[in-house]
Amino acid sequence: MSEASQPAITADKPTSARVLPALVLAMLAFSVVQTAVVPILPSLAKELNVSGSNITWLMTANLLSAAVLTPLLGRFGDLRGRKPMLLVSLAGLVAGSALAVGTHSFTWLVVARVLQGAGGGVLPLAISIVRDELPREKVTGGVAMISASMGVGSGLGLVATGLLLEHWSYKSIFWMGLIFGLIAVALVALRVPKDPVVDKEGGADPLGALTLAGWLSALLVAVSQGNNWGWTSNKTLGLFAVAAVVALVWIIIETKVSHPLVDMKMMSLPAVAFTNISGLLIGFGMYGSFLVISNFAQTPEKLAHYGFTATVLHAGVMLLPSAVGSMIAAPVGALLIARRGPRLPLVLGGVLGAVSMAYLALRHSAEGDIYTASAVFGLGVGLAYAAMPAYINGAVPVEQSGIANGMNAVLRTVGGAVGTAVMGAILTGDTIKGLPIPVLLPTLDAYKHAFWTAAVMCLVAAAVPFAIRRIKPATAPVEAAATSPELAKTDA
Repeated sequence: MSEASQPAITADKPTSARVLPALVLAMLAFSVVQTAVVPILPSLAKELNVSGSNITWLMTANLLSAAVLTPLLGRFGDLRGRKPMLLVSLAGLVAGSALAVGTHSFTWLVVARVLQGAGGGVLPLAISIVRDELPREKVTGGVAMISASMGVGSGLGLVATGLLLEHWSYKSIFWMGLIFGLIAVALVALRVPKDPVVDKEGGADPLGALTLAGWLSALLVAVSQGNNWGWTSNKTLGLFAVAAVVALVWIIIETKVSHPLVDMKMMSLPAVAFTNISGLLIGFGMYGSFLVISNFAQTPEKLAHYGFTATVLHAGVMLLPSAVGSMIAAPVGALLIARRGPRLPLVLGGVLGAVSMAYLALRHSAEGDIYTASAVFGLGVGLAYAAMPAYINGAVPVEQSGIANGMNAVLRTVGGAVGTAVMGAILTGDTIKGLPIPVLLPTLDAYKHAFWTAAVMCLVAAAVPFAIRRIKPATAPVEAAATSPELAKTDA
């Protein structure tokens, strides 16, 4: 592949101190909103008088919406400008939060979670804005900070949920999302300039968008509901079959139309394809580990002879070191990318994730074990998330930056959905018999198997980057040098 076309350098680039806080807050707002409801799903089921299987639609609807809208908003940002689409993305998050605050209906709450899923577009749009607007020496650090904010926000969201529920009702969780969203909208509107990069030669691809939404919807519903419906049920297998067929149709459409939503040649570049595989695996590990660690911490020790009988707040605090680790990873990842390229931080991210999960499989009797593993895992996720956009931005032209990073975000989401489902299946497949409570508790062996599974996935993610062959250029172009000095040219 020839060098990706890069934006011209202008003398009036805004400072990172003006633009970056607005983008980071926007990313934090979405990640907090997405994960904050996870630990309160059982409470919401009682509050809203719905079954435990139905309450999971509050997560499924949000994941599905984010997966479908993220690439669409990323592509529209390439075509019509990143700032307007970023405001649209945040508007969806705000509207969903406002609806959630104002309703007591489960149905409308599901609709609210769908609207909040529009916030998924923040990640690719914010990365594209950083690439367009910041001085070249600030791009690597800015992208790393935005990417790592996903892990930071997820950890903070779990803690904030527990803290709010100690004093107020579940509505306070959605008030938090509304306030975060409104502040993010104001900052983006005031501090982010109108971006100059617009793909004027591109066009709409409604059929591609429809089929992309179709196969993602079928896949995520099947994965998210497989534990409730049964993995061999007609509904689950039927949806998997529909996803496979529609995905094939989507690929054929995207290779035939003149202006595809997703350029299949771009997606097949090694730097893009293998980075997306790593994103899928790291997403599996991150979301899956949050579920397992939170459940493990809240297990009543007197009944199960393991766990810490933690409250929602206490369990969230145990995961707080992951947010700190991700925060530390942003500048460390940027430094490693600038000096060595994105391979090292991506490999280290997977290795650290594997080490932390293997540690928990072997040592889990003290709270300090959870704190230690959480911190190491957060550092690994932060490094990996910082490296992925660097690989992608170094391989694609700037007019495809939004959709390329959008698809990477989609695959992280898909990985998270699969990870949550697999971990849930492992935990429910081996439970303690004869307990005097109506709730089934997993055996300690089930948790060990879940930790080992997450460790293996992270280890595979660490191996994937070695499939990307790097060609060191004679002179790196401006943006490729800023994002990854070794990726100005990528072997196709």
